[in-house]
Amino acid sequence: MNNKDLVVERLLHATIDRVWKAISKPEELRHWFFNLKEFKPEVGFQFSFTAGHKEQVQYTHITEVIPLKRLSYSWRYEGYPGISTVIIELLERNERLYCG
Repeated sequence: MNNKDLVVERLLHATIDRVWKAISKPEELRHWFFNLKEFKPEVGFQFSFTAGHKEQVQYTHITEVIPLKRLSYSWRYEGYPGISTVIIELLERNERLYCG
C-alpha cells in the first residue's frame, strides 16, 4: 500500500471565525459533514458515525486543537488497517481565508 499525503487547499470568502464554527460546532457540522450526536473540539474527544457503501462505522478522535487556526483528528474505518489523519489549517491571506 502506498501512503502518500493528500493535500486539498481552498481560498474561501469567509472569515476565520465563520469557518472555525463550521468545523467545530455540531450544529454547523451537520450542514456539511455528518449528523454527529456529539462533537467537542477538545484533544482526546472521540466520536464515531456510520457512512459509506456498507454503512461502515468510522472512528475518529481529536488530536490537536488550536482555536481559530488548526483542528486535527484521526480517522479509522472498522475492519480496515491503518489510521488516517485529517488536518484543517486556517490562514488569512489578503483578507481572504486560505484553508489547507
